[in-house]
Amino acid sequence: MSLEALQARVKADLSYLAYGGLDWLQPKRHPAGHVYDVVVVGGGQSGLSIGFGLLRERISNILIIDENTEGLEGPWETYARMMTLRTPKHLTSVDLGIPSLTFRSWWEARHGAEGWETLGKIPRGEWMNYLRWYRRVLELPVLNEVKLTLVDSAGEGVHRLHIEGAGAPAKELLARKVVLATGIQGGGEWHVPSLIARNLPANLYAHTSQRIDFEELRGKKVAVLGGGASAFDNANFALHEGVAEAHVFVRRSELPRINPIRQMEGSGMIERFAALGDADKYRVIAHFFKHNQPPTNDTFERAAASPGFHLHLGAPWLNVRAAEQGAVVTSSQGEYAFDFLIISTGLITDPALRPELALVERHIARWGDRYEAPEGIANPLLDAHPYLSRGFAFQGRDAEGEKKLHGLFSFTYSALVSCGISASALSGMKFAVPRLVAEIADQLFIDDRETILDRYYKYDEPEFVGEWPIEG
Repeated sequence: MSLEALQARVKADLSYLAYGGLDWLQPKRHPAGHVYDVVVVGGGQSGLSIGFGLLRERISNILIIDENTEGLEGPWETYARMMTLRTPKHLTSVDLGIPSLTFRSWWEARHGAEGWETLGKIPRGEWMNYLRWYRRVLELPVLNEVKLTLVDSAGEGVHRLHIEGAGAPAKELLARKVVLATGIQGGGEWHVPSLIARNLPANLYAHTSQRIDFEELRGKKVAVLGGGASAFDNANFALHEGVAEAHVFVRRSELPRINPIRQMEGSGMIERFAALGDADKYRVIAHFFKHNQPPTNDTFERAAASPGFHLHLGAPWLNVRAAEQGAVVTSSQGEYAFDFLIISTGLITDPALRPELALVERHIARWGDRYEAPEGIANPLLDAHPYLSRGFAFQGRDAEGEKKLHGLFSFTYSALVSCGISASALSGMKFAVPRLVAEIADQLFIDDRETILDRYYKYDEPEFVGEWPIEG
């Protein structure tokens, strides 16, 4: 089957499901201009699948915005440096249950059924190509080069989104519902230890989330701080790009070996996590935090096979300082000189770190507001996560907060404690997106309850037109 034939099959499949029917919502009037029923912030895999989910619910007055140029949404062509996805190839995600929309269908249309059987893991670049195709074939309403800077209230149940960028049609958008689908870092910020930020100029280090000029680092010596999967992805990528030596420093004395996500994928934990009580949710994620995601075996083996790869276990960094030709790292195992440092220390989640939420973040309930964790598992990093509904809606600390936050949703890594491995992993997306979309639709329905019920009670269009007795 060709891609053209597959695209025709997608259209046919969706038509059998009555996809694209008339909206059930009436347009919202506002003196400041057009009001979208939903604006999704972020045009990566999450934002695209949310848009598709909303269209399936006959909510078409929507817009997806992304700050990147078209085709560069998400991490896949920017800072993701793994060779392949870590998610097993057979797990479905953004297709939302439509077989012809799966990565497998797209891959087989290009490489045949045998090509699928011989595929090990999904190549990172091919996943991005698939997402580009997904966006095109579904004709999703995406505006690129549009960045959200601030969420404000426009009154009358409408949010004002202050925007900027080359693709911005104006200085603001109006929306009844706003979904932040802004990636792993969208719930806080990437973390660089103060030891590094305080002691080194910015040209001597970069977080793994940043662009790194590996061309400039060819033949040089770099250090990678961190023991998770991303650290090894970056070390392997650096060596592949011509770095002479890549030293990975891990605080722990042993590499992480267990990936809890693999257990969760088959145990019902991912799809049913939101049904757990608060105590169970907190304990599960506290346990999850004990395990850094380990490197994939193939990534580690490729790195370890390189003569330039060096692994330092049980070697936390005690100090760093700038030198004449780079940076000097002092670890528990001694001093080392490097040309450049790559920091793979994850992120910190806290709505207070998000500039677009500056006007509302103080109203957002955190886990620390709603649940007191028992001694032994209590963790301030978990307590700072927003306390979300099962459908990813922000919750208020009080009645005023509930009113201000109504209609705001977070489909980011910050949903981890409330909703589990959902917005943060492909393996959870097919379960999470329908829950989010259902809550958005329910909110819109209840918001318009009076109008909808009034139309229902006044409905008087005859359906039966027969007469009795029948003449003749």
